[in-house]
Amino acid sequence: MPGIHVTDRQVRRYMSSRKDGYSQAAASARAGFSERTGRRIEADSVLPSQREARRYRTRPDPFAEVWLDELVPMLEAAPQIRATTLLEELQRLHPGHYGDGRLRSLQRRVAHWRATEGSERELIFRQEHPPGRQALSDFTNGAKLDVTIAGQPFPHLLYHFWLAYSGWRFIKAICGGESFTALTEGLQEALWQLGGVPHEHRTDRLSAAYRNLADREDEAKAYAAFCNHYGLQPTRNNAGIAHENGSVEAAHGHLKLGLREALELRGSKDFSDLEAYQAFLQDYAMRKNAAVQAALAIERKALAPLPRFRTSDYSVATVTVTRSGTISVRNVLYTVPSRLVGCRLKVHIFDDRLVCHLGLTPVLAVPRRYFKRGGPGVRVVDYRHLVHALVKKPQAFRHSVFQEDLFPQTAFRQAWEVLDARLDPRQACRVYVGLLHLAATHACEAQLADHLASVLAGGGLPDLDQARTIVAGPLNVQAPVVHVRAPDPSVYDSLIPVDPIAASEGAAP
Repeated sequence: MPGIHVTDRQVRRYMSSRKDGYSQAAASARAGFSERTGRRIEADSVLPSQREARRYRTRPDPFAEVWLDELVPMLEAAPQIRATTLLEELQRLHPGHYGDGRLRSLQRRVAHWRATEGSERELIFRQEHPPGRQALSDFTNGAKLDVTIAGQPFPHLLYHFWLAYSGWRFIKAICGGESFTALTEGLQEALWQLGGVPHEHRTDRLSAAYRNLADREDEAKAYAAFCNHYGLQPTRNNAGIAHENGSVEAAHGHLKLGLREALELRGSKDFSDLEAYQAFLQDYAMRKNAAVQAALAIERKALAPLPRFRTSDYSVATVTVTRSGTISVRNVLYTVPSRLVGCRLKVHIFDDRLVCHLGLTPVLAVPRRYFKRGGPGVRVVDYRHLVHALVKKPQAFRHSVFQEDLFPQTAFRQAWEVLDARLDPRQACRVYVGLLHLAATHACEAQLADHLASVLAGGGLPDLDQARTIVAGPLNVQAPVVHVRAPDPSVYDSLIPVDPIAASEGAAP
């Protein structure tokens, strides 16, 4: 066949078949080539490997006129330029002379020039990894796993920790980006789960750990303090050289393939909440780690002990609660209980949550959301924070900027639409805000939503008193009778100190 060279083994089989009495056609068929090739072999029975290689061209060089004068100077000026770009430049300079069919010839010519006359290329130097010396951290995109949380798409990153010697790993889902919080929170959990500390921790040039605009050894202060606490030596690969972090980079593909197959075996990619997905990742990592227990036992002997306590793995921001009962953290608006208005809070920013402190007292924890540059504004509104103030001003609900966030479930939105259509505007606001207040004060949101859905399905009108009776029980309006018994004043006499001498004199006759 054209383009396929005859091998020594085929020639030997052909000649052996001919000695056994086969015809040229039959021997050629047994050897796997044409009868014409068989006749050529019989005319010259030298094995293909023993023939002198052809050193002449079988057709004219299409680039002979431009190679030395035009193409070589381009290659010397830009050694990494592609043959496709060179051909496009020739087509621009010499219209009609170099068609697209010349691309493969030019690619071979450029590859040959680079191998014989090009500059020296960079090499990868394989490294030995003694036990306990190096751990690596990196982030990889988990969006293609198509995981959903409660039916909603969950775009996320995966934090991947890897011991270079044993291959022990730790995996955690990250809600935001490659932040300091995500790095230190994942790294700290990995170290405490491992039970020891390696000598060196290597990352790529994460802005969470390094200020990459400086040329000096410029660990970010918080990351340097974190590493100092654990006795870790922070290192990083050179800019743009991903293979220097290769032990963990190479594992990313296997990790995501394994997770994708584990999700398929699970039968569903949906999880009830983030904690359930984190548990799935931990279970997958534990099964993989079971295969490296022998190497891990060796490595653990070389690990340094953990410190006596953990360190901060969060960022800190200080905010003041506005008169609207809100705070702004990292360009995201959060509501807080109205009793905190005017207070100055210190916010501990974790990857998936915010914990607000008033002085040393934690007063609030809310799930964290992320703002995307150039995207719409993001806010986290909890109706429980606002309803105690709103019930005193129910008419503020109608035009509130938070109105869309004050429908905790679909049934509440449908109830408001019916109330607004069938009641006086002021009464509609009073009833709906009353329903919200009922759900917040009695912690009966789900039960109240079911009640509203059944009322609306029957064509009825939501009624606050009826809802209160059903979900919270009858309201006891009768004040209890309290009986207060008057104390006996004589009991206080026992508290008066008595002088024993005076008492004895008074008792004498």
